[in-house]
Amino acid sequence: MNSFKENLFNKDVMSLDTYIMFRLKEQTARLKDELTAKNRAPISLSMGAPTANPPKALIDRLKEILDEDGIHTYSTPKGEDYFRKAIAQRMKTRFGVELDPDKEIFSLVGSKEGISNLFRFLITEGNGDIIMLPDPCYASYLQFVQAAGGVAYHMPLTKENNYMPNLDKVYEKFVKDGCNPNKLKALVINYPNNPLGVSATREYIKSAVDFCKKHKILLISDLAYADLYFSEDEKPFSVLEFEGAKDIAVEFHSLSKPYAVTGWRLGWVCGNEFVVQRLGKGKSTIDNGIFKALQKACAEILNSKEGDEYIKWGNEGYKRKQAIMVKGFKELGWNLEKVPHTTFYLWLPIPRKYKTSIEFCEDLLKKSGVVVVPGTAFGDCGEGFFRLSYVCSDEKLQEVIDRMKADGFYY
Repeated sequence: MNSFKENLFNKDVMSLDTYIMFRLKEQTARLKDELTAKNRAPISLSMGAPTANPPKALIDRLKEILDEDGIHTYSTPKGEDYFRKAIAQRMKTRFGVELDPDKEIFSLVGSKEGISNLFRFLITEGNGDIIMLPDPCYASYLQFVQAAGGVAYHMPLTKENNYMPNLDKVYEKFVKDGCNPNKLKALVINYPNNPLGVSATREYIKSAVDFCKKHKILLISDLAYADLYFSEDEKPFSVLEFEGAKDIAVEFHSLSKPYAVTGWRLGWVCGNEFVVQRLGKGKSTIDNGIFKALQKACAEILNSKEGDEYIKWGNEGYKRKQAIMVKGFKELGWNLEKVPHTTFYLWLPIPRKYKTSIEFCEDLLKKSGVVVVPGTAFGDCGEGFFRLSYVCSDEKLQEVIDRMKADGFYY
């Protein structure tokens, strides 16, 4: 590496790799012709992105809004007044949470952007600042902390702890591991969880609130899958429903999943006024907010009958798709007696003949053209597992099962 390149980027950024989902896309593209030639054209179960069209009412309204005067000018990073007020109404209706739209809500260019920037603003590079993350977790969390020059402390989510680790025990180990409690900035929770699909109990989330109050750290709740559920018993709830949560917590929401608008990039952060406003001030130097037409159309769908009916329709579809996959994997030898009733993910152990997650996922792609994600992409505790997203058509999902049977991919 020449002298120009050697010190151009900081070491944390230089150590980053392309996001796992895009690496998988690139690998699949290279194999596409070869796989198609042997009747195994790629079927992607990797990315957690709805493939259905957004609500028709949303699209129709957007088309009308595009002709309004002034709609194509700059917005504001905090979000237009009508967007934030609609969010406040949605939070009250959906969760019973009262929020001040001027002080406790801030728009985001997708929740991923917001979480990334919050980590960057919390962490002082070279200071050894620590963010406590679930393991397995959304793959980008690890990269966010790494890029900011921080330290990720892994909090194992396992079958043995019912995917809800005792936080006091985690903290005890944290101290025994030689970590400095004064460097701990935040705890991240993500229920319903990506990649596991599991939920948490109200008692557990209350314990997370109490834990963060006790240790005077920020609680960050990623609730991107708030509206993806198939059973009222597992209907997701907000951390902000708990008394005193606003004192130490912020929550991230996204419109991507419930309304199938992943490419539109709309989300919001809400909760603790100080954190929301500080994050907002930082963001005001980075972006100019979301396209106003998208904000206006989404503000209207958030609290509409059409929006609620679309979410219900989508969840019925995911429930049906999950049933196809559960039935198929049972026929292939997997034990699936208990499956989550939230998100559109299945988290499964790799077949016994494979030593690593990557080995299995690469073999499944090369032989059957089926794209799934190795568990190690989500953390150390992901070894021995893989994640699939059942977002494509019912016919494609059944074809996955048929291919695996034909190609000998049994548990």
